[in-house]
Order: sequence, then C-alpha cells, then structure tokens
Amino acid sequence: MKRKCYLLLLSFLLLIQTAGCGFGQNSEKPVPEYVLTYAENQPENYPTTKGAYYFADLVRERTDGKIEIRIRANGVLGDEQDIVSQVRFGGIDFARVSLSSIDGIPRLNVLQLPYLYTGADHMWKVLDGDIGKGYMEDFIGSDIVPLSWYDAGARSFYTSHKPITCLEDMAGMRIRVQENQMMMRMVELLEATPVPMGYAEVYSAFEKGEIDGAENNWPSYESVNHYEVAKLYCVDEHTRVPELQIISQVTWDKLPEEYQQVIRDCAQESALYERKLWAEREEKSREKVIQNGTEVIELSLEEKMKFREAMAPLYEEYCADYLDVVQDIMNEGEEK
Repeated sequence: MKRKCYLLLLSFLLLIQTAGCGFGQNSEKPVPEYVLTYAENQPENYPTTKGAYYFADLVRERTDGKIEIRIRANGVLGDEQDIVSQVRFGGIDFARVSLSSIDGIPRLNVLQLPYLYTGADHMWKVLDGDIGKGYMEDFIGSDIVPLSWYDAGARSFYTSHKPITCLEDMAGMRIRVQENQMMMRMVELLEATPVPMGYAEVYSAFEKGEIDGAENNWPSYESVNHYEVAKLYCVDEHTRVPELQIISQVTWDKLPEEYQQVIRDCAQESALYERKLWAEREEKSREKVIQNGTEVIELSLEEKMKFREAMAPLYEEYCADYLDVVQDIMNEGEEK
C-alpha cells in the first residue's frame, strides 16, 4: 500500500512539473534586446508621467518586447538639469524636460517668451508646423535627439486681495516668481515688483502678507491649495512653454533604424495622449477651485495685447538675434 501511494505521489508530481514546464514555455516573455531608462521628475499620476508610461507600453508592444523602457518618476534620478546632463553622455536614455533645462541652443529662448501666443491652438499650430520642425533640427550636434512636444499648460497670475482686470492693475503689486531672470524682468515691465522665492514658501507668504500675488498653471494652483489664500485668478496666460520628450544621442546611435522609427512614432502618439490628459487635468482643477470660491477673471484679447506690448524691451534683451522668428510665430496666430 505504501509503495502504491508513493508511486501515485511521484506520478502526480511529475505531471505537475510537466504541465508547469509547458505553461512556462507558452507564457514566457521575450527577452528584451534593450533595457532603457526614462527619467521623469513628476509624480506617478501626473499627465507627463502617464504619457511616459503610455510611450513605454507602445514601444514594447511594437517591438514585440525587444525594447523595454523603465520609467523612473518622482525625480529619483535628479532634477531636470542633472537629467539633461546625464542624457547628453548616455547615463539616462529618455527624459521629459522643460525647455529651460536645456542650454546650448539660444533660439529656444524664443519659445519661452511671455505673451508669445494668443492661446493653445496658436502654440500647437506653431510647434506642429514648419517652425516646430526647425526647432527640432536645432538639436543636431547637441547630444540630444528631440522626439515630441509635451504640454505643460499656461501660467497666469493669481492674487489675494486686488483683482487684475487690466494692465494698470499690476502696478505696485508684489508678485512671487520663480528664480528666473526672464520671469523677474517680465514682472518689472508690468510695473510690479518681482519676489523670487521657492515654490514651497508661497502659501505661507500669502498668509503673512509678504506677497500680493503669484503665478502658475491651474493644476499647480489647485494641487498646493493656493486657491485657499489667493482666490482671484486672472487668466492672462503670460507663459505657455512646451516641454520636450528626448532621447540620448548615444542611445539613439545604438538602435537600428527600424527601432528608431518605432520610437519616433510612439513618441508622437504619446504626446497627443499627454495633451489630452493635460486638458482633462486642467479642467478638473479649474472646476475644483471655482467650487471652492475662486473668482476667474478673463482678459479680452485686446487687453492681453497691451501686456504683450509691454514686453518689447524683454524681447530685445533675450532674443535680439531672433526677432524674425518671433514675428513668424506671431503671424501664425493672426492667420485664419
């Protein structure tokens, strides 16, 4: 009896092992030829991060698992300037970064100018057209290969007591800005006083009366609760700076042309996906703050043009050699 039990048990174990081996062979994932790293400094639920995951999934699917892209979000690989440096020598393969983090290409300053666009449609018309293609070509020789434009929304002013309804309302206001020379100069030309300070200090500065206003996009204004201490949001959309999805030239040169094309195609698709997510996130943030008492002030196009006209000295200071490009961009906004 014991011998029969033993034989039955042995047969059962052999059956499981055989079945297991068969299952493993059928479900075995392809071994990737390339395992690449993608740096993202935003949290997991942010539109740009979701766009990165979407991009990685598309690439894996269309290369039959031969390229695996691992997303490292939450800034674990450093700040954006460090990331760009690592991308240049191949220490990081992919990243999504702000234009302000990329040096060595002076013409990029144009795309960061305040009051450059009449709205989102104008910006995408420029970036998706010949002007945008020209900017992509500017990266040749920079150790960076640009893949696609990502949306980062528009930044506007918000204040605690006095609403901004026209250019004259800016006079004398103390406005928190990033520690950025162009942004500080913009506020000065609007006859206000720039107050550079860290992002984390803004809420407290409003409470203490150290600033009258600040500026940011809808998701940022909502996510850090600035709407609790500054309930007057003026939609002037002074800056609308796109961001870039990039790959290291070192990594790019290692890839077969077939995979390079797949990556370009997937990057473009992920960009459209990210733009959609950004628009949805903006709308949710806007609805939330309005429900919590924020007053939205919409400026007319004519009033926005007054803000733009005040920027003439700044355009000369930062983009004197590229005023023809500035004019071409503005012309795109005027064409029907």
